[in-house]
Amino acid sequence: MDIHFPADAPVVRAPGHAPVAHLVRGGVVEGIHYGSVVVLGADGTVQHRIGDIEAAFYPRSAVKPLQAVAMVRAGLPLDGELLSLAAASHSGEERHLAGTRRILELGGLAEDDLRNVPDMPFDPAVRDTWVRAGRAPSRLAQNCSGKHAAMLWTARLNDWSLPDYLDPAHPLQRAIRETVEDLTGQRVAHVTVDGCGAPLFAVSLHGLARALSRIASAAPGTAEAKVADAMRDHAEMASGASRDVAALMRAVPGLLAKDGFEGVQVAALPDGRAVAVKIADGADRARIPVAARALERAGVDPALLTGFAGQALLGGGVPVGAVRVVGEPDPA
Repeated sequence: MDIHFPADAPVVRAPGHAPVAHLVRGGVVEGIHYGSVVVLGADGTVQHRIGDIEAAFYPRSAVKPLQAVAMVRAGLPLDGELLSLAAASHSGEERHLAGTRRILELGGLAEDDLRNVPDMPFDPAVRDTWVRAGRAPSRLAQNCSGKHAAMLWTARLNDWSLPDYLDPAHPLQRAIRETVEDLTGQRVAHVTVDGCGAPLFAVSLHGLARALSRIASAAPGTAEAKVADAMRDHAEMASGASRDVAALMRAVPGLLAKDGFEGVQVAALPDGRAVAVKIADGADRARIPVAARALERAGVDPALLTGFAGQALLGGGVPVGAVRVVGEPDPA
C-alpha cells in the first residue's frame, strides 16, 4: 500500500473548542454547546473552521467507513447492504440482526465468535419491543455487530487468528491502522478501546474530514468507492430506519455521512467537499443542526437541509425554543 504522511500525529491536548450552538428558550440563551467544526472544499483546502480542528480526538463510530475500507482492501468480498452493515452503527432492527447472521454464515462463523459486548438494540423503539418480548442483551443486537462479523470474516480470509482479532497488535487491526493513517493523511496519535471492544485510533477532526472526502470521491472500483456506494445506497443498513444520519443521506444526493458517539458527525460529497463536527459535551441534540449548517457552508442547497434544524424545545408541550447554531438569528 502506498501511504503518504503529509502530517505527523496530531497533538494530544485539551481541545480549544468554541461555542457552536445555543440552547434558546423563550428568546433567552439557556445553554451553550461548545465544539469544533471543519469544512473542506473540493480541493481539500479548509474553507471554514471553528474551534480546534487539529487536536487529537477519538472519532468513535465515525471511523467505521475507514475500518470498512481497510477490510475491503484486505479481501473482504462484501458489497451492497452487507457492506453497509459492516460500516454500521445499526439500530438493532431485525434486518440488521439478519444481515449480521448472514455475514457470519458466509464466513463460516458463529455468533459465539463475536467479541463485541452484548447489548440491547440502539433504537429506543426497537429496544422497547425487545424488552417487552423478554429478550436479553446480545452481541448481535449491539450496534457494532456487523463490523465485528466483517472483521472476523476478514481475519479468516487471511488465515489470521480469530479469538484475538480485537488485539491492536493483530494483523487485522494493524491493517486498519495503516488505512486510517493513509486516508486521514496523518499518523495515529493514540490508541484506546472503543465501547464495543475494538481498537480506537485518535486522529484530528481535520484528518477525519479528509478521510471521508477521499472515500466519497474515490474512483469507481476502489475499496473506498465500494464502501461509499454501499452506505449511500443502503443508508438504513448503516444506521436505521428512523435515524437522522440515514435521513440526511436520503435528503442530499450523493452524500456520505456517519455519526459517532460523543457528538461526532462527518459527511462528504462525491466531489470531495466534506464537513466534520465534534460537540465537546457529547450532546446529540447539537450534532445534526451544527453539521447541517456546516453542509450549507460547503455549498449544499439549504432547501435540502430544512428538516435538520433540530428538535423544538418544549414548554408545557408547546414549542418555546430550539437549538440554534451560532451565527443564526435567535427567535424573537
